[in-house]
Amino acid sequence: MIQPVILSGGSGTRLWPLSREQMPKQFLRLTSSQSLLQQTLSRLNGLTDAVPMLMGHHSHRF
Repeated sequence: MIQPVILSGGSGTRLWPLSREQMPKQFLRLTSSQSLLQQTLSRLNGLTDAVPMLMGHHSHRF
């Protein structure tokens, strides 16, 4: 079984002024109505039944 691991960390400085410390680019809706993280998760549909593991900064856990 394949366990998807999605790295979702960041400090929000590379895409400034759109991204900020509390709203880094993975949470932004740049190219569609979904955030970049949501788009990444949707690409997993049908690949595996395993729940993906998201790795990010503790300040973004909620």
